[in-house]
Amino acid sequence: SIYLSEPEDRKRSADEIYKNLSKVINQFTGVRASLSQPPTIGSRWGGPPVNFVIQAENYDKLVEVLPKFLDEANKDERLQFVDVNLKVNKPELMLTIDRDKAAKLGVSIEDIGRTLQIAYGGERMGYFLRDGKQYQVIGQLNREFRDQPSDLKSLFVKNNSGQLVQLESVVKLEEHAVPTSRFRYNRNVSATISAGLKPGFTLGDGNAAMKEIAARVLDNTFATEFSGQSRDFEESSSSLLFVFIFAILIIYLVLAAQFESFVDPFIIILTVPLALAGALISLWLFGMTINIFSQIGIIMLVGLVTKNAILIVEFANQKKASGLDKLEAVKESAVQRFRPILMTTMATVLGILPIALGMGAGSRISLGIAVVGGLLFSGFLTLFIVPAIYSYLSSKEATVVEEEKDEIEIKPVTV
Repeated sequence: SIYLSEPEDRKRSADEIYKNLSKVINQFTGVRASLSQPPTIGSRWGGPPVNFVIQAENYDKLVEVLPKFLDEANKDERLQFVDVNLKVNKPELMLTIDRDKAAKLGVSIEDIGRTLQIAYGGERMGYFLRDGKQYQVIGQLNREFRDQPSDLKSLFVKNNSGQLVQLESVVKLEEHAVPTSRFRYNRNVSATISAGLKPGFTLGDGNAAMKEIAARVLDNTFATEFSGQSRDFEESSSSLLFVFIFAILIIYLVLAAQFESFVDPFIIILTVPLALAGALISLWLFGMTINIFSQIGIIMLVGLVTKNAILIVEFANQKKASGLDKLEAVKESAVQRFRPILMTTMATVLGILPIALGMGAGSRISLGIAVVGGLLFSGFLTLFIVPAIYSYLSSKEATVVEEEKDEIEIKPVTV
């Protein structure tokens, strides 16, 4: 792990250092290395951001498809440092007893197994005491006589006639590679493909790349799922969309209750698309991505930008109630509410501007840019779009509720 010094003690940001190292890390031959930044939200040791779990019916089928999947992932322009946790690189020696040959030579299977167990099993045969201490008696060949497969030539086993038979003549040896560890996910055999992201691509792009590769490589017998940061992103993305829609609905219902109308709140809510467009354009201009922080900033805009339209619509309703035509009322409202709108908008923009400029440690630039861009864009267009929509949708006359006045009869009192 590489620990960076404090932001004020270095000239480059963590992201810049990560991008520079990503370009040169692959130049080192004989070294398998990967880079990953700790996630901003969640575990500080989350590893690579993209984590894709492949689940199969058995390990043979899983091991068969992994090389093709890894090859496709390495070719993808959005992914880098692709790796898998299921390493099929552990050499294993499989010993099989030739039962037919053993039967011809008169060697029992039990004797063969017992000989192998004593020679290689490290079985505890008993204990002995020496100088008041207890020691174990281990039955096993010394290291120099059991390191190589050819050491089987030095082992013999007795047949039923009491003759010694070389052990190598009644067994078969096969060497192959097996996984160092086996993993399960949701009770299924599994392998997790992890990968980093190339500069300019987001976690959403990495997840989309994994889905596309899985659709090309895997058949219907495989099951897939995200884990780690990828799973958190997928869950939070769907949750943020629900929160965004729910926030708009709540604001609309509250405004409908306050204005006692369904038209005026609709006019006010039309400022939200303007703010959303401003936030997206600002993120694009500054090369930012739509991540968890920019999405939070967009949700913040729902509450921040509607206040400008509320000022115009409420004041226009008051002017219309005083007898002005709705067009004249909304024009006068836009002119007279210009200063309050400008003051509140600039106060909010200046408060969030340090975040957008990346000042201080732990700044979330994408959040600041989304909020500042959305406020400036919608704040300017609100002065023109809201009056125009109001002039078409609002009723010609204001609804005035006359309050009943209790008549009080005053009688003269004679003293």
